[in-house]
Amino acid sequence: MLLRLLLLLALCGAGSAAMVVSVSLRGSWRIRSGNGSLELPAEVPGCVHSALFHQRLIQDPYYRFNNLNYRWIALDNWTYIKKFKIPFDISKWHKVKLVFEGIDTVAVVLLNNIPVGETDNMFRSYSFDITHVVQAVNILEVHFQSPVIYADQRSKVHTHYSVPPNCPPRVQDGECHVNFIRKAQCSFSWDWGPSFPTQGIWKDVRIEAYNICHLNYFTFTPIYDSNIQAWNLEIESSFDVISSKPVLGQAIIAIPELKIQQTNSVELHHGERIVKLFVKIDKSVTIETWWPHGHGNQTGYNMTVLFKLDGGLSFEKSAKVYFRTVELIEEPIKGSRGLSFYFKINGLPIFLKGSNWIPADSFQDRVTSALLRLLLQSVVDANMNALRVWGGGIYEQDEFYELCDELGIMVWQDFMFACALYPTDQDFMDSVRAEVAYQVRRLKSHPSVITWSGNNENEAALVLNWYDIQSSNLSTYIDDYVTLYVKTIRRIVFEGDQTRPFITSSPTNGAKSTAEGWLSENPYDPNYGDVHFYDYVGDCWNWKIFPKARFVSEYGYQSWPSFSTLEKASSKEDWSYESKFAHHRQHFTDGNYKMLHQAELHFKLPQSADQLRKFKDTIYLTQVMQAQCVKTETEFYRRSRSEIVHGGGHTMGALYWQLNDIWQAPSWSSLEYGGKWKMLHYFARHFFAPLLPVGFENEDVFFIYGVSDLHSDHKMMLTVRVHAWSSLEPVCSETTKPFVMKAGESALLYDKPVAELLRGCTNCTRQSCVVSFYLSTDRELLSPTNYHFLSSPKEAKGLHKANISATISQQGDTFVFHLKTSAVAPFVWLDVGSLPGRFSDNGFLMTEETRTVFFYPWKPTNESELERSFHVTSLADIY
Repeated sequence: MLLRLLLLLALCGAGSAAMVVSVSLRGSWRIRSGNGSLELPAEVPGCVHSALFHQRLIQDPYYRFNNLNYRWIALDNWTYIKKFKIPFDISKWHKVKLVFEGIDTVAVVLLNNIPVGETDNMFRSYSFDITHVVQAVNILEVHFQSPVIYADQRSKVHTHYSVPPNCPPRVQDGECHVNFIRKAQCSFSWDWGPSFPTQGIWKDVRIEAYNICHLNYFTFTPIYDSNIQAWNLEIESSFDVISSKPVLGQAIIAIPELKIQQTNSVELHHGERIVKLFVKIDKSVTIETWWPHGHGNQTGYNMTVLFKLDGGLSFEKSAKVYFRTVELIEEPIKGSRGLSFYFKINGLPIFLKGSNWIPADSFQDRVTSALLRLLLQSVVDANMNALRVWGGGIYEQDEFYELCDELGIMVWQDFMFACALYPTDQDFMDSVRAEVAYQVRRLKSHPSVITWSGNNENEAALVLNWYDIQSSNLSTYIDDYVTLYVKTIRRIVFEGDQTRPFITSSPTNGAKSTAEGWLSENPYDPNYGDVHFYDYVGDCWNWKIFPKARFVSEYGYQSWPSFSTLEKASSKEDWSYESKFAHHRQHFTDGNYKMLHQAELHFKLPQSADQLRKFKDTIYLTQVMQAQCVKTETEFYRRSRSEIVHGGGHTMGALYWQLNDIWQAPSWSSLEYGGKWKMLHYFARHFFAPLLPVGFENEDVFFIYGVSDLHSDHKMMLTVRVHAWSSLEPVCSETTKPFVMKAGESALLYDKPVAELLRGCTNCTRQSCVVSFYLSTDRELLSPTNYHFLSSPKEAKGLHKANISATISQQGDTFVFHLKTSAVAPFVWLDVGSLPGRFSDNGFLMTEETRTVFFYPWKPTNESELERSFHVTSLADIY
């Protein structure tokens, strides 16, 4: 493949010797196994697994048991090789650099058989001076070391004390000592993902040649001065100056929409030089701020910064600038011990509605722009406004954060440390310092990033002694914890970015943890900070098992992905809930049993004699269970935002675990591998709606709360209907008098003893009827229609199998499904197999004879294709 010569900067009248050029080394390389027995073509960016797969030397790594069959790949030491010509006269350039935006992970880099650098961190860029090594024709070799063997070796060198955990649980089929390598922690396995410790050049690689000086990086931060109520802009640029004489010039900053045209004098001296520019924005200029999805526009302004330097040298950078403030509010709450924990954006308290993001694939070269947009569009389509980028994966690619900026998705950004203790020897800490400084510099310009978090669950792991550390040794690990997250990461964050908060861990007690020396006695205290909550034994329909916390940043239940997703990674003998494959794919201890246990509390388990039918029915039921469990829990958190009960409440965030999947397997996700919506994701679209009625029972009294994320008060009414399972006509209905639903609050709207509610409805019992309710104004539907089961569906009387038919028509790019049912049908699931797209609604309770649902295809399709693939299931069909 031809090298792409990018003339980054052309100079005026200075001759070719003063230009800056960049040669991309993306594209075709070769890779070789450790003993030389295998040599094959490979693409960069990419990894060894992908190269082997593309050359058909291995099957799809996700197919069946291949995560075990291909373990050998990660245990070998691979070499990437590229022979290339330099398309310019090297003698005319004073400095030539080799730049890797990302190397995965431990490698020695040789150019023309001369070592030019080493790497040990997946999460930073590397730049190596090759001025005296580069030739007209070159051979570049990157010698990787097995990450598994490296991690094991580093753990053995750390002899003065162990750093647990050593290995993951056996059910995960993983590798050991992942905490000794700065690499995606989940690549050695997790309870929702496989072990595929990759090797490769996973981001861009290029050669840069220049004279005089070169712009290394460019970043900026909008800062709001609350004292004078004005915006400022801080711009930071780093130059490598190789000229022995000072380089003079100007920096011209332009933001036309804000009427900004500012010129600063610049003087650069030899060496690495940081140039900081400060722009004061006139108070008379109106600035539209960036808002999270559902709260306003995501307005940004185009900025250019032009450096015009001696000798006609010029550097120009363009960027989108967004203005927004973020505050983490931790203050006393009347009627409660503890402190609040919520975010204000532009001075407005915002309830964070969303989920947790994990890597979209074990092989990052598979994560395309189209896939990222599909997944993130699905976030806002489900009324979410926030994602937590979880600390066991990767700092996502630039495009991820750009899309979050564009779509209004707030990002809680973990640093990549998760569920482990970590060493603090000098080599490890030096690597971490470079990583954190690089990521803060890279990400701080994004308005979507609203907080930094030091790690995932490591405060809890240490304080609650997950790893059985002897009390006499505890002080050593506490010192390591404070050294890593407070004295190192926290310090670097605040040196590089003072515009957003930093918390040391998640969960944490926030200010209370800080006051207690960064490790709180009970990191799960619901009266402080954020909590993670999981309970697979208790009944998820019982809202009383959930913590009335300030902020819940992890919670959830597992389900299986749809059969059409599983089918791609399995064969016929795998299609049983008791198959070897079903057990192998489940990486959470007793996870398959826990799903059935939770489902059996309220549903009859599938009993079909047909093994495939039973498997599909069980998949469906796990999705029903998951959706209903997370619905119940999320609605509890949303209605708790404005009240204090027994000291608990003022909940201001609900981020369920987890948004997306890394492969085709059972997990806590609401989006399957590839992006197909599970039933939970359709439910999320309702339970995260900006206006929502929430129903629940307490002591045989039925309550309905109204929850509003709206910015203004609205006059509305609540309609409550009771339906018999045996009839498509409502048994009874009542509508309240108009009331005012206040902006940004939850409030009790309705309460009535269940016995009294049923007395007003002919022949209704808990078992024979179901309640639905919605908020409206002037006959205009404002909220989704919600529902409440008066008994477990397995006890329902009068529930018949529904014959549901669909007539499909096309309107533009959208398809219309006109549904007709013969009976009331709970959890109606519309499925079109592998045809990519989503429905406007799914998994719903159908109480009327007809209903219209839209299908939005993600790729071109037609009516006949949809008709062939269409299948509908409702609850009674699996009995």
